[in-house]
Amino acid sequence: MQFHSSEVRHRLWAFLFCILLFAGCATNSHKQNTVSDPSTETKPSTGMSIASPSTGPDPSSNPSVVYGDTEEAAHHFPEMNTVDDDFLQHENGENLTSFPRSNKAEKSNQELLDSALEFCNASNDFWEQGDLENAIDALDESYSIILNINSNKSPEIQQQIDDLRFTISQRILQVYSSRFTVLNGNHKAIPLDMNPHVKKALDLYKGRYKKSFLVAYRRSGKYRPFIVKHLKEAGLPEELSWLPLIESGFKVRALSRARALGMWQFIASTGYKFGLKRDRWVDERMDPEKSTEAAIAYLKELHQIFGDWDTVLAAYNCGEGRVLRVINSQKVNYLDHFWDLYTRLPSETAFYVPKFLAVLHIINDPKKHGFVLPPVDKPLATETITIDRQVPLKSMAKQIGVSSTVLQQLNPSLKRRTTPPRPYAFRVPKGKREIILAKLSQMPDWYPPPPPIRRKYKHGTVTHRVRKGETLSTIARRYGTSVKSIMRTNRLKSSRTIQAGWKLKIPVKKRYTSTRKTTAATLSSKKSSTKARPPSARRYAVRKGDSLWKIANRFRTTTKAIRTANRMSGTALSIGQVLIIPSPPTIGGKVKTASYRVSKGDSPYIIAQKHQMDLSTLLRMNRLTPRSTIFPGQTLLVKAK
Repeated sequence: MQFHSSEVRHRLWAFLFCILLFAGCATNSHKQNTVSDPSTETKPSTGMSIASPSTGPDPSSNPSVVYGDTEEAAHHFPEMNTVDDDFLQHENGENLTSFPRSNKAEKSNQELLDSALEFCNASNDFWEQGDLENAIDALDESYSIILNINSNKSPEIQQQIDDLRFTISQRILQVYSSRFTVLNGNHKAIPLDMNPHVKKALDLYKGRYKKSFLVAYRRSGKYRPFIVKHLKEAGLPEELSWLPLIESGFKVRALSRARALGMWQFIASTGYKFGLKRDRWVDERMDPEKSTEAAIAYLKELHQIFGDWDTVLAAYNCGEGRVLRVINSQKVNYLDHFWDLYTRLPSETAFYVPKFLAVLHIINDPKKHGFVLPPVDKPLATETITIDRQVPLKSMAKQIGVSSTVLQQLNPSLKRRTTPPRPYAFRVPKGKREIILAKLSQMPDWYPPPPPIRRKYKHGTVTHRVRKGETLSTIARRYGTSVKSIMRTNRLKSSRTIQAGWKLKIPVKKRYTSTRKTTAATLSSKKSSTKARPPSARRYAVRKGDSLWKIANRFRTTTKAIRTANRMSGTALSIGQVLIIPSPPTIGGKVKTASYRVSKGDSPYIIAQKHQMDLSTLLRMNRLTPRSTIFPGQTLLVKAK
């Protein structure tokens, strides 16, 4: 035990001795560092305030508060961070000689700063010459040099770095601003590159794509004039007017595998972002003018992101997010050349740009590439009328002497053969607007088609003629059977081999009912119920949310008339129930009517007073509402005198 305590004491004394020895060395070193020329200690210098002998302590009387190490002094006196190198060398000249590595590091940092500044100035020269790509590269190099500078021990170096960073950021804004100026000018910024990728696309257009190219080129005449007009107004290159040729072949109803729709091939989310509405009545992605405006807005946004049109076109095809991820994966601070990204983009997107450039080459010099371009179709000559209710296209077509197909082609955004139940800018052939306006009030409202009458099959199979767009899956659902049953009955090896016009035997249950039209025999079996129905009555299947009052209001009749026609004791309805809807009641029985041409200053009330009619009677006769607008020249039905 004694031996152990003595050993502990020896170790303790040895530890204390080491501490005293270290403290003595540190004190001696500190005193050596505090030796200075008394003639220079009170000399004032710019950048730091020195206390006068009358107000501050004498440095010689209290050496412990004088610091020879600049870093240590900066810790106790933050204002020394602004001291310049000349002052430090004057105040602590012999001390600075003991830190040769620090001085060398600062000199190296200064050289790096000078080099970065040279690249920044070179960028300005490139920018003034219009070489925007090299201007960006020079700024990129300048910034990468700054990242290698260590400024921990020199506030002055840090200040220079901050100033240079600010200068670089300003130059970047200048370069991007100049790119935007090119965008809004007449400069054609799409370079017509010719490389193996573009040559490959040219070979395809000269070969198997040639026929489709010529058809699309001919069709472009319908839409390209107003596309070019919008591009000029937006300041975009006119060459972009050929983009729909490879997007959709200038087909306004084109639908891709990715569910992109319309001439400019918008997916639903991107179309919604740029203001293209869609609902059960209308899909504005198929509207040629509205989709063109949306495409131009999208292209301008992409150009502000990427700056060069090749990359913009790639982003238009696959989305800006995909292209940005590829650029970021290359670890380049600003912009990449498109052909450097080519192999890293999806193959379909990458080849999209060469295809577009190949189209431009053919358009610019068709003879060189073996093409004889056909005359283009004439632009569509249309007028617009605003319709605020649902009117069947068939009714309007009959009034102006054209087919409903023509009206549907002029209004491709309509998903049904009717206008939507809200104000809609409806296009009609030029010269037909006044006719539609005059007869619009006489046109009937559109109603959902009545459910088809069903009949029962007595056999185990029925024959079905395949229509365009049908698949075995849709046919099976229609007849309440399975795809496998149809394939087995018709000995089909694949569900994808059917073609329009084929006749298939469809196995069905004996009680299966079809949606085909009723035969004469079936109609005769329901003769009694038909007699009780007025000639102009219609059938309506009750839907979810319907009520007797809503149905009566929709068909402009009364709940009592519907209950009487269907022998209903109450008002309860069930989904799928088929109701007989009687025709609207006539005005005062057999009332003679006459035509009245609306004059300037007329209103429904004034017209009703002129012909000694109730306003409600006039509105009902002409299927108007209190909010309806009438126009001079419009023809209305009135009570004959």
